Amino acid sequence: MSQKVIELKSVSVYQPIGAVTVLSKSNYQRSGELVLSDVNLDVYEGEMVYFIGRVGSGKSSLLKTLYAEMPLLQGEAMVAGFDLAKMKSRNIPMLRRRLGIVFQDYRLLTDRNVFDNLYFMMQATGWKSDSDMRQRIDELLTSTGLQHKAYKMPYELSGGQQQKLAIARALINRPSVLLADEPTGNLDPTAADEVMMLFHEIVKSGCAVVMSTHNIANIGQFPSRTIRFAQGRAEEIDIKAILAMN
Repeated sequence: MSQKVIELKSVSVYQPIGAVTVLSKSNYQRSGELVLSDVNLDVYEGEMVYFIGRVGSGKSSLLKTLYAEMPLLQGEAMVAGFDLAKMKSRNIPMLRRRLGIVFQDYRLLTDRNVFDNLYFMMQATGWKSDSDMRQRIDELLTSTGLQHKAYKMPYELSGGQQQKLAIARALINRPSVLLADEPTGNLDPTAADEVMMLFHEIVKSGCAVVMSTHNIANIGQFPSRTIRFAQGRAEEIDIKAILAMN
């Protein structure tokens, strides 16, 4: 029986209005706008789940809540074994070590090469053994097709290769769930297809992938559970039936 890696019950999500200098519940309560209410969602290991909806519908805000960039104000949420309702700020780094997070804009370290981007992240997350680190980097570069790019700088890579490096970085600590916010948004169709194929290989390994996207073509090629965000709600839809009608 697969294990739940995300469990949301009656979750509401607030988007801050204006500058919020301290990410505290009280600040969000004073300056937040309700963008999602009554979200109920279970995600199991080895699942692919898409979030779709217009800009501003709450997809990114919910992802930010899942990795504790935005505080959980209402409802119950368990993510990778952590109770977000009881999350202390000092435990957020521990949560993020159990997650992989991928963004649209890659967020690579531009002053160091592919190998050192991964090596630096390992050092930052507590790896100690140089031999273990090098072995893990070899595994990650091979699985993402970057085994011949270890000493290239990020600017020497294509957009698709940069995103694969960002995915490799997200997988360093063997997360139980990978959260991806519009990961194909900056890619051409061929590169986007390669990234989607990589995500599906990741799912086969047992890691869940939760991905927000505007690219319905990718969903058509790789259909899976789909949550639609609209009018302050998030509901699961039968994406195969909808695609079949178009």
